[in-house]
Amino acid sequence: MRRFFIERSAITDGIAVIQGELFHHLIAVLRWKVGAPLALADGLGGEYHGVLTSVEGERAVVTIRETFVVASGGTTPEITLLQGIPKGDRMETILQKGAELGADRFVPVLTSRAIPRLSGDKAVERVRRWGRIVGEAARQSRSSHIPEVSAIVTLAEALAEARQEVKLLLWEGESERGLRDVLESRACPASVALLVGPEGGFSPEEARQAMVAGFIPVTLGTRILRTETAGPAVLAILQYVWGDLGGRDTASSC
Repeated sequence: MRRFFIERSAITDGIAVIQGELFHHLIAVLRWKVGAPLALADGLGGEYHGVLTSVEGERAVVTIRETFVVASGGTTPEITLLQGIPKGDRMETILQKGAELGADRFVPVLTSRAIPRLSGDKAVERVRRWGRIVGEAARQSRSSHIPEVSAIVTLAEALAEARQEVKLLLWEGESERGLRDVLESRACPASVALLVGPEGGFSPEEARQAMVAGFIPVTLGTRILRTETAGPAVLAILQYVWGDLGGRDTASSC
């Protein structure tokens, strides 16, 4: 059964009203017909199975037959990726792959070595676009939850707002403490923050500020990964060790 995301406000008393982009995609592109079954997800854990019962003008009506509440992740940690904004379309790749790998929240961070200097209306529109990319990636990976993409913030703002139980800093200046050391020394946390720099990484002063804010600097070994590779790579490791990648029975501590 095909599955589509819809705003929860569009569902009332067992009826879902589909309009806008989703209507166009469903009716004009996919050519869905009255009587066809489909599944809807509200991005907040609610899933609805129903049947397309009418198409009128620019709106379609779905009659809900079954409603489910999907757990957000059980005992797996909530993972936030704080990503230094890279140049070009690399942020889009990071968001897409991060959403597929189960990140719960993304925080775009302006750093001293970040080339894009987004602000004002341009920043708002970019965040909207990133939100659409994350939503599409969540749909493709059949997630029941759409990760949040926050507004663009400075590094100082990101550090001040980071209150996760475990906070990791990927930093090429760290040569002794490996990611494995941290993961093996801790039980499954309720929440994790992962801080990744843009091209060029963090300056020594920025790394110092992160450590003062409670971030643990870690190295991935002898490899230096591109910024668009580093975040997703570590997300995959976190999901394997503490999350649900490969099946819940693979989680070593949760």
